Amino acid sequence: MAITLAALLLAPLVALSAGDAVKLDRAPIDEHDVPSLQRGARHFVNYCLNCHAAAAMRYNRLMDLGLTEQQIKDNLLFTGGKVGDSMIIAAAKKDRQEWFGVAPPDLSVIARSRGVDWLYTYMRSFYRDQSSGPGWNNLAFPNVGMPHVLWQLQGTQVLKSEIEDRGGHKVEHKKLVLETPGTLSPPEYDKLARDLVNYLSYMGEPAKARRVQIGIAVLFFLSLLLVLSWLLKTEYWKDVH
Repeated sequence: MAITLAALLLAPLVALSAGDAVKLDRAPIDEHDVPSLQRGARHFVNYCLNCHAAAAMRYNRLMDLGLTEQQIKDNLLFTGGKVGDSMIIAAAKKDRQEWFGVAPPDLSVIARSRGVDWLYTYMRSFYRDQSSGPGWNNLAFPNVGMPHVLWQLQGTQVLKSEIEDRGGHKVEHKKLVLETPGTLSPPEYDKLARDLVNYLSYMGEPAKARRVQIGIAVLFFLSLLLVLSWLLKTEYWKDVH
């Protein structure tokens, strides 16, 4: 996960155009599903935070998800830092650029820049491609140039192509087929991807749920104020002819 997401912001524009042509699967995320967000935070720390930073996110914001400070220290904070620290990594940008050929980007707002449907499709669309450098490719992001670090969980997929003849016009249909099962079943892996995308979406705007609640309260107050103002106006002008 940590390596594969490195290409999200750094691939050529040609690859982006090709990826946009792929039909995206709808990400079944729910910002109010706290257990899902907690699992997503765990997946993010275990698989993404090794190489990617999330400098705009602090560990103590996870307390908004029902986690205690001690739970964060014991299960999510492995750097020896403080709960109030940002989600940064120890490796220098120069070293990461040397290791991967390009420095993995910060993922603080990746869900806002890419979209949750794209991320969900991307995480489930890796397949074996021996002609590529890393031996992997991605249906949603052709020539991604990054290996599929979660392949042991998902298993190995291969790309199958079928040619359909439509009145002399040949149409190619591509689909992914699971060739070697992973440690997780397809529904279990989809759940992992869903939880991770759910957390990435939350991380991009942690205060969204609170902001929506405040907005609803403000609209209710303004509606009540409108009614009271109208009643006051009616009472004030009732004797004026």
